[in-house]
Amino acid sequence: MPSNHLAMKFDQHLPTDRLKPYIKYFVVSEQAFEREYKVFPSTALVMGFQYRGQLNSIDGDNLHKLSSAGVTGITDRFKVFQNSVDIGTVLVYFTEVGFTHFAAHPAHELAGLSLSLDALFDPSSIAEVEEKLAAATGDRQRIRIVEQFLLNQLRDIETDQLIAQAIHLIYQSQGAIRIKELNEKLCISASPFEKRFRKVVGTTPKKFAQIVRFNAVLDQLGPSKTLTEICYENNFFDQAHFIKVFKQFTGDTPEKFKRFV
Repeated sequence: MPSNHLAMKFDQHLPTDRLKPYIKYFVVSEQAFEREYKVFPSTALVMGFQYRGQLNSIDGDNLHKLSSAGVTGITDRFKVFQNSVDIGTVLVYFTEVGFTHFAAHPAHELAGLSLSLDALFDPSSIAEVEEKLAAATGDRQRIRIVEQFLLNQLRDIETDQLIAQAIHLIYQSQGAIRIKELNEKLCISASPFEKRFRKVVGTTPKKFAQIVRFNAVLDQLGPSKTLTEICYENNFFDQAHFIKVFKQFTGDTPEKFKRFV
């Protein structure tokens, strides 16, 4: 499920030690008013439980009602959502390799989708979580309920260390490393590497690197650097390519986006 960065409340909570290798943090998000908002691509899957209210996705003129318990896969373009009045959500932000430790479903099959958790886990266990969340009276209690669900789903599998190393190298280069260079550094050929990466992370190494680079660009937007400097520092071929990719990820040109930063 997406995040709501202009929410009336958007409070982060760290996971228990047992879950820290797989989950970056939880968020309790509440919004008093109905509104539409964009969510930009991120490098990991996000799970959400609405304990009140309704969330919809918007695709052009089409509005799709989302399940109250769902997961959103990695995408390489922005998505638009609409929340109802007085919505409350617990969000789970996984690490890049985290989701695969809870669901047997290959992560890449969720790419670009917002899917009901009933499709991935026992529906009765999802219903139990929703029932408990509806009765919960505080944020810590809500977090504990979701943590317990995740602990119950946690699979006894090893993290793919080669893929973890690939993720580290991509971040180290701020998404600029070429996939051929990655293959050479990791001593693995292109096809098996891409297959393993997609299964664990949820997208191809190339798209993942593009998302990392995009987020590096977002971090650099501001008065201290020109768009030309940002373009070339982040290894875009030229300004036209930079604008095209930026518009794909945000729906706006860099110049228009920068004015609101």
